[in-house]
Amino acid sequence: MPCYVVAATTQNLTPDPLDPSQVVSGNPQVSTHELLETDALSVGIWQHTAGVSSDVEVDEIFVVLAGRATIEVANGPTLEVGPGDVGVLEAGAETIWTIHDDLRKIYIIRG
Repeated sequence: MPCYVVAATTQNLTPDPLDPSQVVSGNPQVSTHELLETDALSVGIWQHTAGVSSDVEVDEIFVVLAGRATIEVANGPTLEVGPGDVGVLEAGAETIWTIHDDLRKIYIIRG
């Protein structure tokens, strides 16, 4: 595996369209940049533009680089996240993401 550095806040990302069934309101666009993919781990940069979408989570730790969002976890807490926040999501959690300002995060997903 090569060694390298990327500028996480300005790295060009590749469109990764949401399934239309995930769009709750607005016209949110998602894009990503994969940094590392192994059997046990996936690490990358993820961006979601303003709008609302639903998801079923995987085991993930993330660090918000930019933007602001409210993450409603079914039968759980409502999380307010912004730059510098570190979040933890549990596999199987059903969530609604309300992106107030385009959100960019680094994610680490357990495979």
